[in-house]
Amino acid sequence: MPRLDLLVTNGELLDGSGSPARPADVGVRAGKLVLLPADSGAAATEVVDAAGLVVTPGFIDVHTHSDLLAGDDERRETLRRAPLLQGVTTEICGNCGISPFPVPTERVGPVRELIAATFGPPSSTYPSFAGFAAAQGRSRRNHLAALVGHGTLRAAVVGFAQRRATPEETRRMCGLLDEALAAGAAGLSTGLIYSPGVNAGTYEVIALARVAAAHGKPYVTHLRDEMSQVEAALEEALEIARAAGAALQVSHHKTAGRRAWGATVRTLARLARARADGLDVTCDVYPYTAGSTALHAMLPPWLIADGVPAMLAAAADPAVRDRIRVDLVAGVPGWENTVGNGGWDLIRIASAPHHPHAEGHTVAELAAAGGVDPVDYACDLLAAENGDVTILSHSMHEDDVRRVLASPLTMVCSDGVPKGGRPHPRWAGSFARVLGHYVREVRLLELADAVHKMTGMPAHRFGLAGRGLLADGYAADLVVLDPRRVTDGATYAEPLSPPGGVRCVVVGGRIVVDDGTVTGARPGRVLAVPDRR
Repeated sequence: MPRLDLLVTNGELLDGSGSPARPADVGVRAGKLVLLPADSGAAATEVVDAAGLVVTPGFIDVHTHSDLLAGDDERRETLRRAPLLQGVTTEICGNCGISPFPVPTERVGPVRELIAATFGPPSSTYPSFAGFAAAQGRSRRNHLAALVGHGTLRAAVVGFAQRRATPEETRRMCGLLDEALAAGAAGLSTGLIYSPGVNAGTYEVIALARVAAAHGKPYVTHLRDEMSQVEAALEEALEIARAAGAALQVSHHKTAGRRAWGATVRTLARLARARADGLDVTCDVYPYTAGSTALHAMLPPWLIADGVPAMLAAAADPAVRDRIRVDLVAGVPGWENTVGNGGWDLIRIASAPHHPHAEGHTVAELAAAGGVDPVDYACDLLAAENGDVTILSHSMHEDDVRRVLASPLTMVCSDGVPKGGRPHPRWAGSFARVLGHYVREVRLLELADAVHKMTGMPAHRFGLAGRGLLADGYAADLVVLDPRRVTDGATYAEPLSPPGGVRCVVVGGRIVVDDGTVTGARPGRVLAVPDRR
């Protein structure tokens, strides 16, 4: 046998299919896997001794937002390392309806406004998938596959107008989507709770999902409601997928707010029935009871519907603030949130770039310290930060998180937003937390099943051919870990603390994490996903 570039020997192999572990050696040559018998003694330039450890495919995080990461300072570099240290070798980005492409040159302004409203100022926008892939692939340590955001399409064609798209506007959105999917984008995403997606009707989304279906790529959705109306929102998603003939991925499935706790009993049963009826539907989940989003998402949707500048101007008006207070108590038809369900003491500031003293504290605490009403504090902070404020929302029940995670329809995600301040620990902890807490400690899942949810299952869902399994000729993305020690170090207080128990991570045949240290190798790239129909 010709000499291998890398040999991982003496380990137990979990191949990503859900099958039990077995002893085997794993070789790498020219970025591809070569499976060998245990104790093969094959010659290799570099050898990793995995005695007492488990070897798995590289983990695939099916829901991140790292395509929007701006800046190159040391803080950003620390954020970029977080998923790698857990073993995440591929991320699916462009979720929740927001992607930095395709953006016609003359429509850059509205799309940058869209991104900034939720994630902060973007590094750049791109007219095409090819431009995005070329820019992102220059210095990556892990891989990206990218969805096309419906919100981006709408901002580029319709803007933030509170109306349905015209047939001509829908045709133009479909054209942009078709071009991006043909070039290698992985599917279509929506964020129907966010502006401008909130302004879209069901039939507009069906038209776009039909384009995704024509390419054999999934429709991925942040539901229009994840609280007490989650079941109705799920029915809309199922209707869209059925009418379009598209596979459906329900993003970060949750039933948030006290009035929705326990509803996963019904939502998971509904997904199972839809699948039994022939609809290709799956979901994903992050293993925490707190979510994270923009602060303005805690306010009534009419406030943000026209975009950030209009929101900030309106929120300066005392009469508008009075209306917000009324709506938070009385509710708005079709909308509710954690504030109305529990109070401002559940909303913790995660990122406020110009007010770091606010990070880590609840809106209730900060308002009380300043002697002001919480709505006034929230509106003033949004104005001072030009809308760029991220929060943590403690709104879910542990029983629901466990129920979704245990479902055979579920994959693992982080919903990671690589942003400064005190971000949600899910960015640096989700995968290690599943393997350490929910597999080893709680015994909610078997290790082989958890690895399948992180590898083979997401690779199949998103058309990542030749990835997600340990098999001859597959891409050499690997994780070597100690199942007895793997644990999440990230907490709400220290959200970027690294995990323990991950010995080695390999991307494209090159070691990118060696005994907890990120190396200088940058073999990652943007993956072009081929059509499957």
